[in-house]
Amino acid sequence: MGYDPNNPMEGRITDLGPHYYGDFLPPVIKENKGKWLYHEILEPGVLMHVSETGAEVYTVRAGSPRLVSIEYIREICDIADKHCDGYVRFTTRNNIEFMVDSKDKVQPLLDDLKSRGNKFPVGGTGCCVTNIVHTQGWVHCHTPATDASGPVKAVMDDLFEYFGSMKLPAKVKIALACCLNMCGAVHASDIALLGVHRKPPMIDHERITGVCELPLAISACPLGAVKPTKVEVNGEEIKSVKVNADRCMFCGNCYTMCPAMPLADPEGDGMAILVGGKVSNAKSAPKFSKLVIPFLPNNPPRWPEVTEAVRKILVTYAENANKYERLGEWAERIGWEKFFELCEIPFTEKSIDDYRLAYDTWRTTTQFKYTSATDAYTK
Repeated sequence: MGYDPNNPMEGRITDLGPHYYGDFLPPVIKENKGKWLYHEILEPGVLMHVSETGAEVYTVRAGSPRLVSIEYIREICDIADKHCDGYVRFTTRNNIEFMVDSKDKVQPLLDDLKSRGNKFPVGGTGCCVTNIVHTQGWVHCHTPATDASGPVKAVMDDLFEYFGSMKLPAKVKIALACCLNMCGAVHASDIALLGVHRKPPMIDHERITGVCELPLAISACPLGAVKPTKVEVNGEEIKSVKVNADRCMFCGNCYTMCPAMPLADPEGDGMAILVGGKVSNAKSAPKFSKLVIPFLPNNPPRWPEVTEAVRKILVTYAENANKYERLGEWAERIGWEKFFELCEIPFTEKSIDDYRLAYDTWRTTTQFKYTSATDAYTK
């Protein structure tokens, strides 16, 4: 059958490319698309959406790991078959959402999830810590400065009381990216964990000409820190590259193009913490997160320094922010200097934005507030 531009779906072979998303919508969602009037949070993890037609959808949100086994996925499908006519969805932060079209079906679903132990904790709605979105980490990625699943597990275990409750001033979204290429949402999350390299790539001159295309390795560097050079290997002069360490920002792009330029280092690699990012446009404009802790060490399997720092920031925010005030909005209201003081974070020169186009973000007025955090730095 020929392609008809006036009816592009006719005769479409759906196993080429993704299926049409509408095929996966529960009937009540499909029938009421564009007709939803309002929604309510009935309890932590349970949402109700009401349509202008009178139809209702009840959503039960459960947390899940990002990396799951096929057995776990089959169990999710069994639950969806039993309670939700086979329909289920995942959120962008790795929560599972089971949707039913009647309030009578909600409690049996909750009871079923609870009977399975801690596999499917219900929560992640409203003024809570929602599930942590994260990147690949050591299990899959080739440029990570930290693990992803490990620190996320450790942090979420420590903050779990805030997942199944709604006792925070506002929602707090946490993200982790295992390097500054940021496959995760660390630029726009309330608290962000970012893997950082601190040393330039090492160059294996003996391997480089056999496994790398040198022009690719050179052009991959966004700061022009990689230059061609010639070196002597086993008495023979060969073409290779050199790295200007002063220009290198440790991004790993060169290693992506050239396996003979590894960046991973047990001592130099660690984690930075950023805060204050958000996508919401509700009370203030969207914000990028800001660096507050430039480096914490990698200490698997539980990353105690990182976990302690995140809890300190979250608890301080919970005790001091106004209702519905996001973390970055609270920090801006009290002043970032006061934020450092309350959270007992030492202020260093690493937190000063020295990006060459950052003039508009500098604090150039008399509104600067001296606190114990800034006093410690100036001394």
